[in-house]
Amino acid sequence: MFRKIVTTIIVVPLAVVIIAFAVANRQAVTVSFDPFSAVSPAYAATLPLFAVIFAVLILGVLIGGIAAWLGQGKWRRAARKLDAELRALRQETDLRHAREDYRSPPPSPADQPPLPVIAPPGP
Repeated sequence: MFRKIVTTIIVVPLAVVIIAFAVANRQAVTVSFDPFSAVSPAYAATLPLFAVIFAVLILGVLIGGIAAWLGQGKWRRAARKLDAELRALRQETDLRHAREDYRSPPPSPADQPPLPVIAPPGP
């Protein structure tokens, strides 16, 4: 419940700011993908300014996420290796417990400690 409230407190004002930014930056800008010809580029797109900024922001988040994912590869590999080792050790432990249970006889009543004797309530 607390998490939903905090999320709402953060997301609603952020959404208002993003919408206000988009409305304030509706004018069209020409984005050229030809670095050699500024006058008549081979490919250019005319887009609203907010669309260009949002596209660059999303592209940056994607590139950063991919870079972080690639950088953490050695940690994921180590976790997989340790997980496989843990599964093997648990299997070995279960097998040893099964062997011990099969080999050991059930405890006899003579091996059990005597039960305490409680005196009956008396007058």
